[in-house]
Amino acid sequence: MLWELRQYHIRDGKKDEWVRLMENEIIPFQVSKGMVILGSFTGENDENIYVWMRRFENESERERLYKEVYDSDYWKNEIGPQIPDLMDREKVNVTRLEPTPLSPIQ
Repeated sequence: MLWELRQYHIRDGKKDEWVRLMENEIIPFQVSKGMVILGSFTGENDENIYVWMRRFENESERERLYKEVYDSDYWKNEIGPQIPDLMDREKVNVTRLEPTPLSPIQ
């Protein structure tokens, strides 16, 4: 298994709109394609931070699911165009995580 921790910088005043987009469109769409979303979070004291985690069985599954999601017409025409107004893509930070031997998440 491999995990992604994705950290986004949300544009000023756009947090609620971003969360609605994630919860009503992005996450359901990605789940419908087979992605496993472990959770999503906003910063308690920082209105501009949004963090979410995804899990993949292996690298080949990750590559396949990325292609199914991000190369789809729905992503390119419906979801993708909404993102730049809400989130600063230049500040995206994706960290791939490996659990420690005794981590409960395996």
